[in-house]
Amino acid sequence: MTDADSPVLLRVTGRAAHVVLNRPGALNALNHTMVRRIADALTAWEHDPAVGTVVVTGAGGRGLCAGGDIRAVHDDARDGDGTAAEAFWRDEYRLNARIARFPKPYVAVMDGIVMGGGVGVSAHGDVRVVTERSRIAMPETGIGFVPDVGGTRLLALAPGELGTHLALTGAPIGAADALLCGLADHFVPSAALPRLVDDLAELPAREAVARHAQPPPPGELAGLRGWIDACYAADTVEEIVRRLRAHGHPAAGEAAETLLTRSPTALKVTLAAVRRARGLGSLEEVLDQEYRVSCATLATADLVEGIRAQIIDKDRAPRWSPPQLGDVTETDVARFFTPLGPRELGLATRRSTPQGR
Repeated sequence: MTDADSPVLLRVTGRAAHVVLNRPGALNALNHTMVRRIADALTAWEHDPAVGTVVVTGAGGRGLCAGGDIRAVHDDARDGDGTAAEAFWRDEYRLNARIARFPKPYVAVMDGIVMGGGVGVSAHGDVRVVTERSRIAMPETGIGFVPDVGGTRLLALAPGELGTHLALTGAPIGAADALLCGLADHFVPSAALPRLVDDLAELPAREAVARHAQPPPPGELAGLRGWIDACYAADTVEEIVRRLRAHGHPAAGEAAETLLTRSPTALKVTLAAVRRARGLGSLEEVLDQEYRVSCATLATADLVEGIRAQIIDKDRAPRWSPPQLGDVTETDVARFFTPLGPRELGLATRRSTPQGR
């Protein structure tokens, strides 16, 4: 494999070090090799005085990253014991935490499709750029999974119940709505991105971005806050669906119908995860919680079935088990949050331990 064929391209131009996700045929979906390569690069650049900024982009012109390599997760959950998937998530979530604490400006260019794991390598950065082409989503409930990579924390911090709406439906949002929800910081037209990248080689990150940042085109979510906040404030998914159906706004009805196509188990666990994330004090604590939840999904039928229906066979007709919201009990949900003992991710514990111990 030549350098040009590597799934992650690394280069330093001027004061900027570049990470280019380079699997365009897979919409730059993250695999374990890519996670390790990015982590190693951040380690090297953190201690390189010549590097002032890290810039993350995606190859192929369609998006930054469409998520994690869920085909590999599917195969491991179906045919293996889940060990490979757990190892991938362990390193991926460590990388997410590393990005959030990186001591140098980390500029994520969230152009085009940014979903799932793509959010994890971008939205935890401290300089996050969206364009008119950005489509950002955490669509996990549609594959029988739960938002991860710190996504439950990001969505829990969104205004009102916007994050609950996005977490449960998996709806994609554009630039203005990403700014509103706290998933991005600046809007830069896609045509200006080459000039922005050139300026990052010479200027401090925030100064370079400020040269090109503009007000975004209007979004949609601000005008929908009324019914979103009212309906998603409910304590259960069943009550959320009831309120959405009763509200009368066409978009509320559409959201209800969307929810009824999602995995009932994933919906209930996602609601619990987002609500719990609001009470946790750090990203590390949330990632520890998400690791428990993610590992628990490997023992469910819905993860394999959801990926099969959406990604493998593409029949878009998953057979969820259990099939109805009412069949998923509080005890069923609680199992996803059970501590893992020696298999815990332990990011919060590690961060709270003084150096040298």
